[in-house]
Amino acid sequence: MTISPREYDFQAARARLERKTKTSGEKLTTLEDAVARIKDGDHLAFGGCLFSRTPLALIRALLRRRPRGLGISRNLMCYEGEWCMVAGAVDKVVTSWMGIGLPWGLSKIVREYVESGRVPVEEWSHLGIGLRYRAAAMGVPFLPALTMLGSSLVDVGGSKIIDCPYTGEKLLAVPALFPDVALLHVHRADRFGNCQIDGYAHMDADISRAAATVLVTAEEIVSEEEIRRTPDRTIIPGFIVDALVHVPHGAYPHECYGLYDAEPGHFGAYVESINARGSAAVQEYLDRYVYGPATHAEYLALFGTSALAEAERRGKELVS
Repeated sequence: MTISPREYDFQAARARLERKTKTSGEKLTTLEDAVARIKDGDHLAFGGCLFSRTPLALIRALLRRRPRGLGISRNLMCYEGEWCMVAGAVDKVVTSWMGIGLPWGLSKIVREYVESGRVPVEEWSHLGIGLRYRAAAMGVPFLPALTMLGSSLVDVGGSKIIDCPYTGEKLLAVPALFPDVALLHVHRADRFGNCQIDGYAHMDADISRAAATVLVTAEEIVSEEEIRRTPDRTIIPGFIVDALVHVPHGAYPHECYGLYDAEPGHFGAYVESINARGSAAVQEYLDRYVYGPATHAEYLALFGTSALAEAERRGKELVS
């Protein structure tokens, strides 16, 4: 698969940002209004890392709209990538790995869909995809690096090897990746979209600056004064955020550092069902957890208050 020029065209990306309405006003809205800004054919970048701070509430709301022709990217992609494949929402996946974690192994859904030719997966090194977002955040078409040189990944998407103008050393020109839309989940934000992340922020700062449209869910909405008290934690400034939704447990059953833990038992049952029934099991999961609940509250009710309370207890143990 050849990398689309739209992904690294920094001049076109700059023009999109210049046309974008920027406001310092309030950004609060609903999940439905936020995802309505996503068009068929858009490239979406998901924030967080593996099963940490995954913007699951936004992804579920998006899939309920039955989108088509999307591209999706994330450094370490979890089972949201499988959902998008089985839902028929994606034409391309860009990642460095897809699965839940080492105990559950690599995604069998990826193998099924890639080997059958239904959805191509473009694989980069962990650093490679991070550099793609970083280049876009910087507004440049590529960044030179040593990553992936000497491996079979060097040829992904028709990547280019260049000569360093100073040393003559061979370098990989890692192309930028300008997403149309970023989907992010954060710990807290004020009504103007100034977002704070506790713990490891991963690639979210770069993704938010690389994307033309930025959609965010937050565990908590706080006052502007609260944000100003710890300005070093404001990873994403409000002026680049387009829509903000207050969604407590917006990443559950994935984790949100310091607030709630992930649910390994839930992951295990999910993988066991795939081992037994393949992609049909993912469709059953979508029917129950994505298409079935009409609201986020109904979704959380499927897990029960005791499970949520226990996840919160475990999550807070890490920081107490």
